[in-house]
Amino acid sequence: MKNSKLPDFSESYWKDSCQVQGYETLSTDLEADAVVIGGGITGITTAYLLSKEGLRVILLDGSKILNGTTGHTTAKITSQHGVIYDELIQHFGVEQTRLYYEANNGALNFIRSMINDHQIDCDFSEEDAIIYAESETYLKQVQKEYDAYKKLNISSEYSESIALDMAVRGAVSMKNQAQFHPVKYLAALTQEITKNGGKIFENTTAVDVETGNRPRVVTKDGYKITCRHAVIASHFPFFDGAGFYFARMHAERSYAIGVKTESDYPGGMYLSADSPTRSLRYTNYNGEKLIIVGGESHQTGQGMCTSKHYEALEAFSEKVIGVSEIPYRWSAQDLITLDKIPYIGPITAHHENILVATGYRKWGMTNGTAAGLLIKDLILEKKNPYADVFTPSRFKAYPSLKTMVTENADVAKHLIEGKLEMPDKTPGDLSPDEGAAVTYNGKRAGAYKDKEGKLYVLDTTCTHLGCEVEWNNAERSWDCPCHGSRFSFEGEVLEGPATEPLEKLDQ
Repeated sequence: MKNSKLPDFSESYWKDSCQVQGYETLSTDLEADAVVIGGGITGITTAYLLSKEGLRVILLDGSKILNGTTGHTTAKITSQHGVIYDELIQHFGVEQTRLYYEANNGALNFIRSMINDHQIDCDFSEEDAIIYAESETYLKQVQKEYDAYKKLNISSEYSESIALDMAVRGAVSMKNQAQFHPVKYLAALTQEITKNGGKIFENTTAVDVETGNRPRVVTKDGYKITCRHAVIASHFPFFDGAGFYFARMHAERSYAIGVKTESDYPGGMYLSADSPTRSLRYTNYNGEKLIIVGGESHQTGQGMCTSKHYEALEAFSEKVIGVSEIPYRWSAQDLITLDKIPYIGPITAHHENILVATGYRKWGMTNGTAAGLLIKDLILEKKNPYADVFTPSRFKAYPSLKTMVTENADVAKHLIEGKLEMPDKTPGDLSPDEGAAVTYNGKRAGAYKDKEGKLYVLDTTCTHLGCEVEWNNAERSWDCPCHGSRFSFEGEVLEGPATEPLEKLDQ
């Protein structure tokens, strides 16, 4: 994009603007009542709640806490999850859909109370969440969504205009929603965990769970933590328990930019019903507003020239709010289940002491918090009205079966095509700061040449189930189009389900 204001490298505003305390790496075998794997909003909330109940809790993260999707979100705390409620009513009925809404609304209220009770300074503000339609086709969806809100008794309002400088056909707002700085909020909760006697370990990758009455969480370094309950909040479950989660979800990437503008942003959190999706909200930035503009979702490993997604967001921002500077750009990975409702509960019916929470479909601030609240009740054997809604053991043939067949046919297609491809490029053809699939020693490989000319050559076979990874030029990473694993240009794991790095090839 000519005269682009986009920064050269990705960096999340949330991560850059808040220093998070570091924690040591696990270096011995331990015992605990509960081991929580994953240092995002789900894992931290769960560990906090269990430690508050007096359980001996250990929280593990394979990298640094808040380094994953939670640290790269748009951080809307809302039950407005796109145009979804009319669809859920059609598939599951009014009562089940109401429970989904109530679980997320309860999560919003929990976050609000936590901020008040612990006096957490995290830029929390009450905002309306607004979905708008620009076309006649999507206007009908927005109108149906408003009808669904009324069936569910959701406080809402319909309008034919919005406060942004853009023409719309119609919009529906969900009242009394919120936004915040997720890293500031969750950094405060980690301190509460340790105050309650909980332990946190970073750079500690869990690779397996030995099942039984007292499960053992096994780390990459060979240490084991014996516990009564293991909670897998690692985004994509690293342990499947024969639940076939890789076949019941797909991974998507989406993008965000932090925009400084000289125009007056009116407040509110906006989301387009039209595709490609556009999302807007603001946050405080050095005494002024930074507008976070997001969207451009695509399946992981299938985005072709991924830098074009940032450029599209920049062009949209210039048109709607005007751009004076873009100090930040970042992206996130999200998992979508077959029926669009998260999987929260026992990983399978045979492993009730191993629990999982995953598949938030980009709405992790409330779903992840709701997961923590539900898992706490399941471990304490307390009745929770939302358990059946989120149970991973559910299966409803429509639309789940059709979606499952389609998604796994797509996986097979990528698996076969990747194996047959023989790239035209060789490592010597690459320019500085360029990566691509190449032919190397007569075989397909992946190569990246950094700005100083150093070359990194890898086997592009994903270490999860053997698909061929593709180059992501926007993030300088290798992404798997089959199940969403991601690797750095040096081959290290960035996103699961893979737990092993890509093989480095001799040069």
